[in-house]
Amino acid sequence: MTFTVAVVGRPNVGKSTLFNRLAGKRLALVDDTPGVTRDRREADGGLFDLEFRLVDTAGLEDADDASLAARMREQSQRAVEAADVVLFMVDARAGITPSDELFAEELRKSDRPVIVLANKCEGAAGETGFYEAYELGLGEPVAFSAEHAHGMDELYEQLRTLLAAWQAEQGDEDADTADDGESGVIQLAVVGRPNVGKSTLINRLLGEDRLLTGPEAGITRDAIRVDWHHRGQPMRLVDTAGQRRRARVNDKLEQLAVQDALHAINFAHVVALIADAGEGLDRQDLHIAQSVIEEGRALVVVVNKIDAVADTEAAVKAVRDRLQTSLPQVRGVPVVTLSGLTGRNVADLLDAVLRAYRVWTTKVATPDLNQWLSEVTSAHPPPRGRYGKRIRFKYITQPKARPPTFTLFCSQPTEVPGTYTRYLENELRHDFDLPGTPIRFIYKRPKNPYA
Repeated sequence: MTFTVAVVGRPNVGKSTLFNRLAGKRLALVDDTPGVTRDRREADGGLFDLEFRLVDTAGLEDADDASLAARMREQSQRAVEAADVVLFMVDARAGITPSDELFAEELRKSDRPVIVLANKCEGAAGETGFYEAYELGLGEPVAFSAEHAHGMDELYEQLRTLLAAWQAEQGDEDADTADDGESGVIQLAVVGRPNVGKSTLINRLLGEDRLLTGPEAGITRDAIRVDWHHRGQPMRLVDTAGQRRRARVNDKLEQLAVQDALHAINFAHVVALIADAGEGLDRQDLHIAQSVIEEGRALVVVVNKIDAVADTEAAVKAVRDRLQTSLPQVRGVPVVTLSGLTGRNVADLLDAVLRAYRVWTTKVATPDLNQWLSEVTSAHPPPRGRYGKRIRFKYITQPKARPPTFTLFCSQPTEVPGTYTRYLENELRHDFDLPGTPIRFIYKRPKNPYA
């Protein structure tokens, strides 16, 4: 088990700033606009020699209806229930508000240890709010500044004491906080336009309402990472914000969210592009797919909400035809039809992801590659290059996978036309069963042994 620390508080009191500082990198979006964070975000955190699981939450708001704010609050309450200690953050400059008092009362009723952080205490303006924090009845507050790292020593002392007590309860004095490492973990990013069902699909995979969902478009802002296992295979699911056409993105927060989604693609192994069955693949979907391919990531196209269309076969055929026409460079991209809402065919997605990952990590033996190169160049000789001399291929190797990358040594590396490269790529896909994954060719001139 891992010692878990949840950061809670009203909107815009500095929770995500503290989360990023304890995580050691910028994971959560930070902006002066209240309510930037909406979902629970988790990461490995640390403070000096302490290590723990860190949870960032949405701002607590006084709402009990079916609104978005109420659903955000419910997510935060679940984080508190799962935590071993709660960092309750208040804004010392704004002073203690009725909302702070209401949430403090709820925390007093819980059985979780609470540390009150009076944030933004780096000047005289926060002194009054710091003393007001005593009235919350949650113990002595910490004069704190998440932005300037003020008060970290005192936070460390309190966390160390609570961690020691937790270790004693677990019967593990050694506090096994060793990281399992990233080896073998498949990073799966779920991307697409707004409101195509990305978060709903991930909730269905997890079997719980882990991510905030609803009829409103654009609920997800941060790229939310959730660790999970499927048939013994460790996976990290990454939910991302919906990506609209760049010309339509004017809001600063949406721009930050899209950048976060692109960052998630850059570090993913497999990317599931979610499309609405009723709308098919539009130009923005193809733009996202092109970004995935250019980054060299394995791609799986998911046709979601299949239960909402009358003719399933026609919807899938339209998607496949669009892929074949617009993305001919990655023939064989897997297409999965499902319903994230009902769970129909969801298992097919995971099978497709595992297959795509295996193809993406394929390594072909050098003798097999050179036998193949001899056969394909004999069947269709390379064209003539500069000065009418025919390009001659010497040998081929695969220096890396993820994606499969091949180095071809030939007499005129700069003269190989794109049409012949596509021929080699198509033959390679067919003969070594590499459908749908990006393939990269690097042409080099062999070294002269007499030079």
